[in-house]
Amino acid sequence: MSTKPILHRDDPEAEPLVGNIKVTRDDWLNVAMDVLISDGVEQVKVLNLAERMAVSRSSFYWYFKSRQELLDALIARWQATNTAALIAQSELPAETITAAVCNVQRCVVNPDLFDTALDFAVRDWARRSGKVRRMLDQSDARRLAALRAMFIRFDYDETEAETRARVLYYMQIGYDLAQLGEPIDVRLSMVPHYLYVFTGVEPLPAEVEEFSAYAKRFWLGMDQEVP
Repeated sequence: MSTKPILHRDDPEAEPLVGNIKVTRDDWLNVAMDVLISDGVEQVKVLNLAERMAVSRSSFYWYFKSRQELLDALIARWQATNTAALIAQSELPAETITAAVCNVQRCVVNPDLFDTALDFAVRDWARRSGKVRRMLDQSDARRLAALRAMFIRFDYDETEAETRARVLYYMQIGYDLAQLGEPIDVRLSMVPHYLYVFTGVEPLPAEVEEFSAYAKRFWLGMDQEVP
């Protein structure tokens, strides 16, 4: 009996690919991304990916000259999603600094904006590759610069803006890395306190409510409430 792989596409509404059909460049990238996150960069191999999709490895070379080109494409996608999204969120209009921080923190709860698992996979990869380490350092610097600029827009001096940008950014990395398994209601109850620590300003109740409602949609589903 022939294998009928189902390959996910960038468009979640698209019909699944089944049977003996030609896969696309995005299919190779999507599966490579899954393997990078779940198994590490060492397992991102052409034969491994081809076996997962039940296709010939020769089809890989329709889209990529080499495995290295595929790895470069993974890094480019990471930069075009995670780094670009965080910067874009920091630049959104906001009436208060606490509202601006809430915009940035949407990256924490919305995986379509920021893929935390991918970020950790790239950080793990950087421990093994000087080239990726340099790219990661550049990306971190761009993210911090955007957060610093966000604080400066709200009249923080440069030293305080730099400090608060680092606290906001590095705290979130550590928080995610710890994988606390914290109950959602506990986490949401801390939102106003975190906003105060990050900014030195008491957030408006409406800002906290809006962010909490946004978080619930992703953490619990549209029709569920915090227990």
